[in-house]
Amino acid sequence: MTRTNTWTASKIEETVFNFLLIVIMTSIIICTLYPFWNTIAVSFNQATDTIRGGITFWPRIFSLQNYRIVFATGTIYNAFFISVCRTVINTIVNVFFTSMLAFALSRKEYVLRKPLTLILILSMYVNAGLIPNYFLMRSLHLTNSFLVYIVPGIVNAFNFVVIRTYMRTLPDSIIESARIDGCGDFWIFIRIILPLCLPVLATIALFVAVESWNAWFDTLIYNSGEARLHSLQYKLMEYIQSSQSQAKSASDVGAMSMQSSAGMVTPVSIRAAVTVIAALPILVVYPFMQRYFVVGLNVGSVKE
Repeated sequence: MTRTNTWTASKIEETVFNFLLIVIMTSIIICTLYPFWNTIAVSFNQATDTIRGGITFWPRIFSLQNYRIVFATGTIYNAFFISVCRTVINTIVNVFFTSMLAFALSRKEYVLRKPLTLILILSMYVNAGLIPNYFLMRSLHLTNSFLVYIVPGIVNAFNFVVIRTYMRTLPDSIIESARIDGCGDFWIFIRIILPLCLPVLATIALFVAVESWNAWFDTLIYNSGEARLHSLQYKLMEYIQSSQSQAKSASDVGAMSMQSSAGMVTPVSIRAAVTVIAALPILVVYPFMQRYFVVGLNVGSVKE
């Protein structure tokens, strides 16, 4: 009888715990997803109606005017192309060269691995500042150039630490066997190390891609005078500022002042449309890399 009562009490505790866990996790999911879902609803709502407020899960008056205004000028397409190019190239270059450096400094036979690793780690804590960086880019003739998006990010210290930690978990016997078969260091890296490091490389690729896609400050500092090199995030930031200026002034401000039967756009509606446009590519890519992301982050950040 006592054993039955104990089993019943344990079952009740487990049921209560599972119920509370479901309630808490559901609340966290709602709190996390609602702001973005509300932004989507606002972006598809008529701009003048948005001023009234009260939009929650669904647009009150459905309209595509906000997106028509954002895409009204052809510059947005060139900016999208620049952002895609810098994201793809920067991701490939950063992952390849950072992993190559991590492989070299993870080998015990390399005598300079400790001082070079120390220098890289110190770069995570010591920064020269914005003005010295600008003068450095200018002296290298990288300002007003697409290369300013690529060259500074060839190697990342944090990514290096994560990849090197993951590589240290690989058995040395694999590399020794390849050397016995006559394989050189470069082909060992290409044919053996990179395939084995796919989870952590996918994780780092996602980090680099998100950072490159969302970057706009480097465009402001180095390429603001070259309209053909403006990234999507920088162009969308300009649109938001333009819509805010429109709300304060009666004068027309470029394409953002276009009117239609739905009325004039507002800063809130444009900001919502811009947010959706900027976040959509990452949301599309992330599900395909999620399984690599979890495995790579866990293994690459912990060393037993």
